[in-house]
Amino acid sequence: MEYLLQLAASPTAWIALATLVVMEIVLGIDNLIFISILTNKLPEQHRQKARRIGIGMALILRLGLLSTIAFIVQLTEPVIDILGHAFSWKDMILIAGGLFLLWKATTEIHHSMDPAPDDPTSKTSTVTLGFAAAIGQILMLDMVFSIDSIITAVGMTEHLPIMIIAVVVSVLVMLLAADPLAKFINDNPTVVMLALGFLIMIGMTLIAEGFGAHVPKGYVYAAMAFSAAIEVLNMMSRRAKQKRLTAEA
Repeated sequence: MEYLLQLAASPTAWIALATLVVMEIVLGIDNLIFISILTNKLPEQHRQKARRIGIGMALILRLGLLSTIAFIVQLTEPVIDILGHAFSWKDMILIAGGLFLLWKATTEIHHSMDPAPDDPTSKTSTVTLGFAAAIGQILMLDMVFSIDSIITAVGMTEHLPIMIIAVVVSVLVMLLAADPLAKFINDNPTVVMLALGFLIMIGMTLIAEGFGAHVPKGYVYAAMAFSAAIEVLNMMSRRAKQKRLTAEA
């Protein structure tokens, strides 16, 4: 209790908490985009449930990993050497997660651009995935993003209560943003393609980091924000044109 009171009275601790909360929320964007795209492939009555399960599992994984900080730190130690390059468990997990994101995003783009004519799912862009399959894929990416998130938290502060609060706050923000984001993506087909492009970029970033090439997250998120801003301008332009055509008609 005395330790917690000392933290609460420390301005440095509050600054660290605020910084870590922002960082965890930003890192959660990747996870949330993937969950939103994937759950939109489910029947409408199952989507919200799947999103909540996926985000709930993300919270459980993050808190579980925080309880094993000593183990998490060991994940960054080299365990295998290939062609003179040492890989840790974290590296291999990031590479596997990045490859999975590339495969998933590329598959979704191919399905959107060239659906099979005889495939009944080609008539709709939503119901193409089973509930269990969606949860399984979300769980796999939750693990990748959770490990990246917790290792970031460990590197920013040594105080476990600060890490726990930051993780809980970031997951609650994800939970609040999940339904509006998924609805926005579902209602705007062009945004789906943009989000899939984000997943490809995120996948490439994970692979690069797995091979030891540090990619500043600021550049990645700045590119995502710029692309999103351009898409918003395109959407406004299309709506203005549609209103003008309707008025003329």
